[in-house]
Amino acid sequence: MARGMYAGRLLKRKRQKHRWLKKPWKRKALGLKAKYDPLEGAPMAKGIVIKKKGMEQKQPHSGIIKCVVVQLLKNGKKVAAHCPRDKAVEKIDEHDEVTIAGLGGSQRGQMGSIPGVRYKVIAVNGVSLEELRLGRKEKPKR
Repeated sequence: MARGMYAGRLLKRKRQKHRWLKKPWKRKALGLKAKYDPLEGAPMAKGIVIKKKGMEQKQPHSGIIKCVVVQLLKNGKKVAAHCPRDKAVEKIDEHDEVTIAGLGGSQRGQMGSIPGVRYKVIAVNGVSLEELRLGRKEKPKR
């Protein structure tokens, strides 16, 4: 590595070259999140519930994860979203408008043992899913 008095330009070029080896920097530079993300870089999105389904967990866990398939309003893409907590999926019907957000897995990935599910439902018809689940609010009739 150059350490001389006039080594600045060399060090700068070397750093620029090695940046491409860092995955987060490369994704940002090429704009890959906006290209492949169904939410198009937004933190949340609205969509219509197409169907409810249960998914089996990955090994070594066992159990059925309650999910809904949502068609996004902004671009028509279909994504699977997890309904968090006990009896939450019962408060969601087909053709309801739901708001989804990311689950929080690292590098745009899934969370834990849920296969292929990257999003969670946070609101149904504009009312928080947690409020509906606890019985504090009622779902508006459409």
